[in-house]
Amino acid sequence: MRKLPVYLLLDTSGSMFGEPIEAVKNGLQVLLATLRSDPYALETAYLSIITFDSSAQQIVPLTELSAFKEPVIAANGCTALGEALCLLSDCVEREVSKTTAEIKGDWKPLVFIMTDGVPTDDLQKGLDALKKLKFGMIVACAAGNGADTNVLKQITECVVSLDTADRETIKQFFKWVSASVSAGSMKVEDSGKEVNGLSELPPPPPEVNIVV
Repeated sequence: MRKLPVYLLLDTSGSMFGEPIEAVKNGLQVLLATLRSDPYALETAYLSIITFDSSAQQIVPLTELSAFKEPVIAANGCTALGEALCLLSDCVEREVSKTTAEIKGDWKPLVFIMTDGVPTDDLQKGLDALKKLKFGMIVACAAGNGADTNVLKQITECVVSLDTADRETIKQFFKWVSASVSAGSMKVEDSGKEVNGLSELPPPPPEVNIVV
């Protein structure tokens, strides 16, 4: 069976301490509950979580939804987004099956990045690593005023922003991510085609602004 890999890259730096990191935990619970109730997502979507603070860690490898266990997440340190992109590339190389002459590989990964700050490490190294791989879609989210959408535009054309990093706003972002993964799962199952842009995802809620 062809997996639809979904990677979440979550900022767990010190500025996320308190309400923002609690909101991320609640958002993850909403995301899992929503996707587990969707037969399309249950069939094809596999989820991985990479966190980044002073360093990047893959705290959950690519796992099918039914077996996914909620990770422990805490906030401290800096914002190693460049390292997180390098780690994402390594994980995709290792976990996503490539198409060969004999078999169809997995679908191209969907990636959702959320950060409330600016990188404190070498972003270019991460950008170079990403260019070597093919992704279905990368969506980057600037949570609150501390994140720089121009930096995120270097990673992907698909950038959204949240005016605040509070509980309700972050919850709405995760609900939209859930709906987007569901839409991607349904599309590959029904038509054998992948989502390639924000226009093919469900419209975001009022709390999630598309950056043009």
